[in-house]
Order: sequence, then C-alpha cells, then structure tokens
Amino acid sequence: MTPLKFVFMGTPGFGLPAFNALIHAGHAPLCVYSQPPRPAGRQRTLRNSPMIEAANSRNVQSRTPTNFKDGREIQSIVALAPDVTVVVAYGLILPKIVLEAPRLGCINIHASLLPRWRGAAPIQRAIMAGDKITGITIMRMDEGLDTGPILAQREIDIGSDDGGKLHDRLSKLGAEMIVETLANMEADALSQIPQSKSGATYASRLTSEDERLSWSRSAKELGAQVRALSPHPGAYFMFEGERWKVLTALIEETKMKTKPGRVIDDELTIGCGTGTLRPSKIQRPGRKSMPTADVLRGASIPPGTQLS
Repeated sequence: MTPLKFVFMGTPGFGLPAFNALIHAGHAPLCVYSQPPRPAGRQRTLRNSPMIEAANSRNVQSRTPTNFKDGREIQSIVALAPDVTVVVAYGLILPKIVLEAPRLGCINIHASLLPRWRGAAPIQRAIMAGDKITGITIMRMDEGLDTGPILAQREIDIGSDDGGKLHDRLSKLGAEMIVETLANMEADALSQIPQSKSGATYASRLTSEDERLSWSRSAKELGAQVRALSPHPGAYFMFEGERWKVLTALIEETKMKTKPGRVIDDELTIGCGTGTLRPSKIQRPGRKSMPTADVLRGASIPPGTQLS
C-alpha cells in the first residue's frame, strides 16, 4: 500500500484507534487538529483532548482552532498539502476549501449506518431508540451534515451493550475500516454510493434533559436511556438536592399500578409510567460508582418516597 500523508481531525478518544492504525499501516501524520483545551475535573483545569495528547506523545504537530473563519488557519491546512484528511468526531464545520484541499478529499468515520443518526450523538441515540443494529460508515465529506457519499459501511448487533461498550466496539471497527478504505481508494477500487433520501434521522447533541430520568416514561424506555448513557455522562434522578447517576438497572414490565417515581421497596425499585426500574449500580456526586445495596446503607431512600 502506498504511504499517504494525512491530516487527522478529531477530539474525543473515539478516534484514537483509527489514528494509531493509520500510523501502524505506514501512513505519515502531518498534523492533528482538535478542539481547544476544555476545563475538566473538580478543579476545572484546562485539559487537552485525547487526540492532542496522542499527537504530543508521537511528536506530531497539532493545532486547536476554534473555527475555520480565519484565513490563516485555512492557509495553514492547505499548505500542508495532505493526500487525505481523516475526520472522526471533530466537532467543527469545515468550509469547502478545507474539504477540497487534500488530493483524496476529506474522509469521515461515522458511528452509525448513515443516513440513520446523522449528527453528534449517534451511539447513544441508537441505544435510546431501541435499535437492534448499528455500525460504521466511511464517507467522503461534503458541505452538508453527514450527507456525503458512502465509501464503506459495516453493521454490528448492538445486543445488550451500554454506551461505553458500544463506543469501544465501533471505535475499533472504524480503525479497521479506514485502513482498508484508504488502500482501496489508492487502488481505485472504491465506488461512491449516494446516501438514500429516505430514512434519515438526526442524533442531536446530548443535553442535561436527555440525562434526567422522567418517571412518567415506560421502564423499557428508561432502561434504554440508562444503558445509552452509561458510563458517561450517566442518566440520573434527583434526591434531596443531589444528583444520583444510575449506571445499570433492572427493569420489569409489570402491569402493577404504581405511581411514577414512587419507591416501592427497600431495594429502590421505582415505579415508572409502565413497569418498574431498580437501579443496580449508582454513583453519587464526587464518589465512586457502587452497587445500589451498598449506597443505600449510607443514604436510605425508604419505600413510599416520591422522586420528582
């Protein structure tokens, strides 16, 4: 395979396997682009993204522009003259001149079976919606939001995965597929398939409202919400002004009539719109996650408590 000079654009750790796989395959990184450092931890100190840390560890040049409205940033990336730019969960809009700068274009690794779940949170949205399958799409980027033609696509079963496990499986799959895709592109052995105009859905960015458990919903829906958001950012409920994250839970689709949000036993079984949900692992603010039984020894929520 012909070694390619590539620019890598990504921010979270989802892109790390792909970045490492490209280098292992013999391709040469010119620069890593990532979003600027963000406050993190209890002290809110600025912290580099995982992709910048990876670039630093390999002595690869890196840049962290806030956008590409500055002509100097555009000139910088054009001057690199990459063969290809690989984009993985970068989080910034790329103008046409940046998309067209590489000889082979900008290639995106997206964690869904496009056109389903375009947007920022495809992994979590797929689980929350009860999807049975998902996958990785490698596409050539255009000026739309995840609308470019498909170069490669592979599906996997979601099974009982939570958001963290599915994230890791898809990240690994994306790394395998991008190496294969670039080899096929160089060999002129790829066809571009336009995305279907039907079946498109949008995976909007997660908000605090997405994380809060609304007890009027069914236990099945809340169970999917817990799985999708575990281990991070975590679904939660409020108790005495404190946010309790539910990382795993048992659900029962019982027909028993229980007021939504009512705690019905000393194991923290909670009534839902239909059915019940019993948290099995909980994390309170500033503490490690623990089995619910251990948490309740130090902070009891008695039967009959009405959670908001």
